[in-house]
Amino acid sequence: MEGVPHPIPRTVEEVFNDFRGRRSGLIKALTTDVDKFYQQCDPEKENLCLYGLPNETWEVNLPVEEVPPELPEPALGINFARDGMQEKDWLSLVAVHSDSWLLAVAFYFGARFSFGKNERKRLFRMINELPTIFEVVTGNVKQPTDQYANHNSSGKSKSSAKSCQSESESKVVKMSASKDEDESGEDEEDDEQGATCGACGDSYGTDEFWICCDICERWFHGKCVKITPAKAEHIKQYKCPSCSSKRARV
Repeated sequence: MEGVPHPIPRTVEEVFNDFRGRRSGLIKALTTDVDKFYQQCDPEKENLCLYGLPNETWEVNLPVEEVPPELPEPALGINFARDGMQEKDWLSLVAVHSDSWLLAVAFYFGARFSFGKNERKRLFRMINELPTIFEVVTGNVKQPTDQYANHNSSGKSKSSAKSCQSESESKVVKMSASKDEDESGEDEEDDEQGATCGACGDSYGTDEFWICCDICERWFHGKCVKITPAKAEHIKQYKCPSCSSKRARV
């Protein structure tokens, strides 16, 4: 996929340098080269992926044909969602998937070359010192995880407008009904704590409307997927933009 072979990283430092190079390439695609990137993601073309390369460049290309691939593959079909949402939301979504892909590649090398517990910790600490691609693209630098979790926990007693229009009432806890919150108490708090928006990547916050995709079961801010509470009342089965584009390709 990358044309010119790159040296295979085998140590923690080499894997981190590979991560950093690929990350730089992806950030270029989503910031300074964004117009070129946008044009290359033509929805009329086949399933396309965004690749970051170790030499700090990027490319939009078809996925590799070999199964299983030599490396983990990035998100497939990013071009199909391009015209179905606002550009900044689409770029944020690609950024989140790119962050996930970078971690997958880094820890693939770690597993392949038998990194021990301490090596994996060191690699993650080095990676964690860098802002995520999502944070760079959106300018949203977050607090440390433990502080953010504490902040989230402090607001759990407030009534949430988070809602899911699933046909199965028991599939995901509905947080829009305060009666249910009183009855289920601690169980609902556990579900809320780990919820993140599948579009922007932000964690659950109180007093926000959320909706759950009935296909992939991911949660989304209503504002991120252009769904209002009134509109959600008339949706029997909600499909997020990603699942809708997958269905269209079949």
